[in-house]
Amino acid sequence: MKYPHDPVMIDRVLDLFSPVLSTDSACALDMTLGMGGHSEALLEKFPLLRLVGIDRDDAALAIAKDRLSRFGNRVSYFRGTYDQIPEVCKEKSVVNFQAILADLGVSSLQLDDQSRGFSYSKESNLDMRMDATSELTAFEIVNNYSRTQLVQILRTFGEEKFADRVVNAILRERPITSSVALAEIVRNAIPAATRRTGGHPAKRAFQALRIAVNDELSILDQAIPRALSATSVGGRCVVLSYHSLEDRIVKRYFTQACTSQTPHRLPIEIAPPKFAMVARGEKPTSSEVVRNSRANSAILRAVERVAA
Repeated sequence: MKYPHDPVMIDRVLDLFSPVLSTDSACALDMTLGMGGHSEALLEKFPLLRLVGIDRDDAALAIAKDRLSRFGNRVSYFRGTYDQIPEVCKEKSVVNFQAILADLGVSSLQLDDQSRGFSYSKESNLDMRMDATSELTAFEIVNNYSRTQLVQILRTFGEEKFADRVVNAILRERPITSSVALAEIVRNAIPAATRRTGGHPAKRAFQALRIAVNDELSILDQAIPRALSATSVGGRCVVLSYHSLEDRIVKRYFTQACTSQTPHRLPIEIAPPKFAMVARGEKPTSSEVVRNSRANSAILRAVERVAA
């Protein structure tokens, strides 16, 4: 099978993990396995590495298992959401990890699969589920949620300043059954002058619906502190986010972890920070963005655990 997915900022990820993954006891956690691109590169570069991959998308897991089958028992899998790190540690009998990676957001597989409904440019049912067994779909939200609920979703998860106009248009056109129809309704609801900048006018609304369907920000808010807790002393945690809502959560937890808890008035350090910042909001190179346009919005942050 050919795997078209080009892992975002892979050279930088490998560089950040190189100091901590060269021992024969190293174990890594890929919180967002997807099609296994980042994991494959890690397993290739560090021949002694063992790795656990988490994903809730059965289609992605099937591809990743095929892609990584040549690594045998060096890699194992956990079907679930990436905030289930305590469950992963228990099931895999792992105390902590020397490397933890999260590549957030929607995957290339989900965007490219027309039947999943993630794309505003491809005709599809309004689905947007990362886990096809979950009940809530974008169709349910668009057609059955109240005006107040819809406005809140678009404002909170899409930062859509024309949320009221968009929701009014949605309510007039209900029932809405296809992704392209919804994208056109959103486009027509947004003032023409605004449509000429910032990409497709439906981008923010589709992001908001996807986040709501998959409970992405609540899961992320649980996952980052659990990832930090599961990082071994000397280990590193690296996160790639793709929009400001994700990045704010990551930045907040990383900053807290790297900040001393000693009261300012005390003359001695009694609660030093347990982590040190390694990478602060790095962006992909221009050459990578040319090769892989989906890397354009990526923001990379990394911390290293310096104390138990």
